[in-house]
Amino acid sequence: MEKLEGKKIVIAGSRKTEEMCLLIAKQGGTPIVRPLQGLVYFDETAIEKELLFCTNNKVDWFVLTTGTGTDALLGAAEQLGIRSVLIQKMKESKVAARGYKTYALLKSLDIQPDVIDEDGTTQGLIRSLSSYYFSNETVVVQLHGEPQPTLIQFLVERGANVIQLLPYRHIEPESSTLETLSHELMNGLIDAVCFTTAVQVRYLFEYARRQGILDHVQKAFSTNVKAVAVGKVTVGALKDEGVNHIIAPEKERMGAMIIELVKYYTKIQSEIKTQ
Repeated sequence: MEKLEGKKIVIAGSRKTEEMCLLIAKQGGTPIVRPLQGLVYFDETAIEKELLFCTNNKVDWFVLTTGTGTDALLGAAEQLGIRSVLIQKMKESKVAARGYKTYALLKSLDIQPDVIDEDGTTQGLIRSLSSYYFSNETVVVQLHGEPQPTLIQFLVERGANVIQLLPYRHIEPESSTLETLSHELMNGLIDAVCFTTAVQVRYLFEYARRQGILDHVQKAFSTNVKAVAVGKVTVGALKDEGVNHIIAPEKERMGAMIIELVKYYTKIQSEIKTQ
């Protein structure tokens, strides 16, 4: 018997959906695409003032949370003619980095971070920073499309003057998509939801809060519907929303995520047969 036979699997992402649909269908499942990523656009004007501040004033710390966002900042700085100045500022300051892509980018710039995360998550970065205090220090935080209130609060509580660089903006997914998925969750019409980014998780649960159905959505994930995450950051976002049973691969890849779901159902079917 095919491992996902009779299972309806929702894909919440908008990238590589055809490949994931094919993987699910090959295992006998029914793929359903409910894109929750929304739209992302680069807003250069939103950070011009902050970038000029960074190059014209003393910065004590740069906290870089994504490689893509850091690269975008450098691109914006290049448009302003201050890229080399910004890089030099980073070299003169302390640097904290989250994620292997961020670390690799810094290495290419000949910058060695003073602090790196433990596990690729924001919480891991906070733990690595927990031995530092930032009294009256200027801390520049690079964000990627959405705020990080936990990180910002941690820095402020330790005395930092925080400057947030948010070069990417998100536009919410279609409300009809959020409504449809919420209906499917609450009425047991689907078996699993595959989340490929943390922002997808946040959009779904923020919608549930606004609609007064948060308890119902949380209950769905604790009973009939499996939450599937591509990696640690997405797992963290689900846990933040009260979802504790999460299926996730060791290798943070979309294909590996689907394979991990197949393994889960294979194990369940095997246990049923032995009973």
